[in-house]
Amino acid sequence: MRAIDVHHLDRPRVICCYELDDGVLVDPGPASSLPAVLAELGDLRPRAVLLTHIHLDHAGATGTLLERFEGLEVWVHERGAPHLIDPSKLLTSAGRLYGEENMDRLWGDVRPVPEDRIHLLRGGETVLDAFRVEYTPGHASHHVCYLHEPSGTAFTGDVAGVRIPPSDFVMAPTPPPDIDLEAWERSLDLVAGWRPRRLAITHFGYAEDPPRQIEAARRMLEVQAQQARRLDVDDFSEWLSREIEETADLETAASFDQAGSPELAHAGLVRYWRKRDEASSATAS
Repeated sequence: MRAIDVHHLDRPRVICCYELDDGVLVDPGPASSLPAVLAELGDLRPRAVLLTHIHLDHAGATGTLLERFEGLEVWVHERGAPHLIDPSKLLTSAGRLYGEENMDRLWGDVRPVPEDRIHLLRGGETVLDAFRVEYTPGHASHHVCYLHEPSGTAFTGDVAGVRIPPSDFVMAPTPPPDIDLEAWERSLDLVAGWRPRRLAITHFGYAEDPPRQIEAARRMLEVQAQQARRLDVDDFSEWLSREIEETADLETAASFDQAGSPELAHAGLVRYWRKRDEASSATAS
């Protein structure tokens, strides 16, 4: 098992693809970074792709991989599968967040995935005889985590936060549109209940002290939510950037910013609070 740095936009320590030596890939990353992944794989032919969720930084390369490797199959939550088969709505949504003019540079050519090569997940399954799957929403409504039972490694996608070594700072990636704080808390509880030996986080690398990582993500999720409640986007971004820079050199801080934009983190939390307030008002009336 190894972590492959996909060198997104030629920057290290932003996005990890995990490769197990039996040909399983977890979150292959964006299509724009696929050449780096293929170079690391060399002659290895992957046999399975496990997706924690379908966001482009995690799953954008999936369709291209399937075009390249005959017989390669994909496991993904049932809510995310339609957007792999037809990525048009996903790309339109991402274009609103990142700007249409930036899409190709950031994410590359996102190819559709044939429906007959997709395995649907709901949570509660064991797949490929080794991976326990649980539904873990909060960051995304279609997020799952995998516990590789032979090694005790939990592949947590974005649920356990962003931590760019050598910094030990943890931030919560909270972009629109699916942030749900209560669901995220339950997902953290679920992963903690696995008692994994280590976490494999997409941004970035292995966390060898899972309880510390999980609790740091939990604390920062709460802090960011409260800060987004009271600060505008400029003040929130300045606050979060300052928190990161206190523990990180300039290169590491830049990797944090690329892995989890403060502006998008604010937007996702503001949307969460607005939806929650609207629901409270409707209940009260």
